[in-house]
Amino acid sequence: MIDLYWTVIPVMLVHFYASHPLARADRARSVAVVVLTWVWSVRLTHNYFRRERWEWGKREDWRFSDMREDYGRHWWWISFFAVYACQQVFLMGICLPMYSVHSSEEPWNIWDFVATIVCVVGIVIAYFADTQLYNFTRKNEVLKELGMPIEPNLEKGLWRYSRHPNYFGEQLWWWGLFIYGWNVGHGWTFVGPLVNSLCLAYVTVLVERRMLKRESRVDAYMLYQKTTSVWIPWFKSSLKGGKDKKL
Repeated sequence: MIDLYWTVIPVMLVHFYASHPLARADRARSVAVVVLTWVWSVRLTHNYFRRERWEWGKREDWRFSDMREDYGRHWWWISFFAVYACQQVFLMGICLPMYSVHSSEEPWNIWDFVATIVCVVGIVIAYFADTQLYNFTRKNEVLKELGMPIEPNLEKGLWRYSRHPNYFGEQLWWWGLFIYGWNVGHGWTFVGPLVNSLCLAYVTVLVERRMLKRESRVDAYMLYQKTTSVWIPWFKSSLKGGKDKKL
């Protein structure tokens, strides 16, 4: 259930900061951040429910089920601190640029345009990456039901140029939000997106280890690792170190 929590809290926080009696902000910047936060939240919520077949909490995140198996009878208190308590602090920290935007009347400038573009590009990339992954998963489910061989790996669309384009898009969103905060003199808010990036780096390692445990796709994924960028989209590399620039 923690996934849905992530889609709700940032929206609540941005409205809390924007409507606070002591809030002071450039109107254009405030509106941009509020609207973009809603767009980001709708995209993430849609992706969650689409993935779960439009049911609330249909399945448990494999990372948490693995943790429960690893920690056994200690899982109840470890999950309280590692999954729930720490994410309260994490969410507030990553949303601090929203506070910054509503604590300064610095007029809108070129850096706000940059921040807006970065946020929009991040949301768009994440949407298309998740949609391509969803379509790939659904196609394999149909092939499996028909008793036909499944595709071992997704290497089309954005996934041709990055092994985790959805994570890349998500990072662009949070770093774009940070640019708003930095632009009004609150550069210290970089801590939020930095910690988030480090956490996603760890999740990336977990995901790739999980992929390599599947015998049906281990060879294909090992080749994919050797030829495809981890996060930042880039041309495929040949095994000899050259570049395959065919689109």
